[in-house]
Amino acid sequence: MYFKSLIILNTALFIVSCQKLVSPVIPEDELLVEPIEGLTSDELDRFHKGDEIFNRRFFTDETGLGPYFIATSCGSCHNGNGKGHPSNAITRFGQTDSTGNHYLDLGGPQLQNRALPGYVPESVPAGLPTMVSVAPINAGLGLLAALTDTQILANADPFDADNDSISGVPNRITPKSFFVPQAYHVTIGGKYIGRFGKKGSTVSLLEQVASAFNQDIGITSAFIPIEPGIINYTVNTEEVSLTDVLNVEFFLRTLRPPVQRNQTDSDVIAGRQLFTDIKCVKCHISEWTTGPNDIAALSYKTFYPYTDLLLHDMGPGLDDGYTEGTALTSEWRTPALWGLGLAKRAQGGTYFLLHDGRAHSIEEAILAHGGEAYLAKELYHGLSKDDKEKLIKFLESL
Repeated sequence: MYFKSLIILNTALFIVSCQKLVSPVIPEDELLVEPIEGLTSDELDRFHKGDEIFNRRFFTDETGLGPYFIATSCGSCHNGNGKGHPSNAITRFGQTDSTGNHYLDLGGPQLQNRALPGYVPESVPAGLPTMVSVAPINAGLGLLAALTDTQILANADPFDADNDSISGVPNRITPKSFFVPQAYHVTIGGKYIGRFGKKGSTVSLLEQVASAFNQDIGITSAFIPIEPGIINYTVNTEEVSLTDVLNVEFFLRTLRPPVQRNQTDSDVIAGRQLFTDIKCVKCHISEWTTGPNDIAALSYKTFYPYTDLLLHDMGPGLDDGYTEGTALTSEWRTPALWGLGLAKRAQGGTYFLLHDGRAHSIEEAILAHGGEAYLAKELYHGLSKDDKEKLIKFLESL
């Protein structure tokens, strides 16, 4: 059990009264702060160092904060490495098609809504589309990063060859200049498959970490030496070291994935079959197995994230008018469902689901599905009340 992440997790779970604070006991299988099994002692040391940096507070400009920012630490948006809350959601803006974001000089692609004294927080220029993004859980990301592009592409069906009304396409992204492709990456014209972000707009976890330091906290590094915000300029100092960034990446790569709970419960077993019967598994693919990896603990591991990492058209109800990379405005990367049942706890007792937190229950999230998921939604509608409860119970076990 690791002190930094656990302190933040327990802090969010305190029940406050005038007389005392009571911290509930959290079962082992509900913790999202543990390393994956099989790390060496040196790797565990890197995990701990990355954990500390991930949860370090950057309070002043002397520590690198700002001048424009959203949060003062990585952990403040990913409480206990769980799902975030709309109160600390990020807002992306500016891009409407695949030609790229043309509003970088106006503060794009991400709104920094806080600023140090003497600076004015940004606002979205009038008329530009926005995408509000609630932070996902962090646990298990290293296993998703360890999949090969060939594995991901095996489930793509851009022309719906099997006539099931579900296509599934990768988001093709031009990565940051520091991206180093691995043997398993497949490139088309210098673009690579995006795996992370609501629209699959980030290729690697290293890019995700460096960009989060920069865009979320206003911290520069050797990877991104440009201050975010309306005034963009190169700074001559690294506000966070290259080693610290790499340790945070390692921490995220080696966080243990969520553990399914109540697996032998008869209702959960029945709910899992219903999940298959109503075609949810067409996009939320349950089982994957990694290949060889530079971290032995990530090699040849079978895991159950319930995602295909592909983009799907979710219909007009989930079309925000904003996009990134080659995604359409109504296309979203299939989110992993593992840890879904823990989201309410991390979010203060109420669900805030879908990309922007608009759904306050699992059923509400299901009913918001359209486009390629329309049939699955209609099949859910056709279930009996008892079967719906079993399906929800299964999803809450993830």
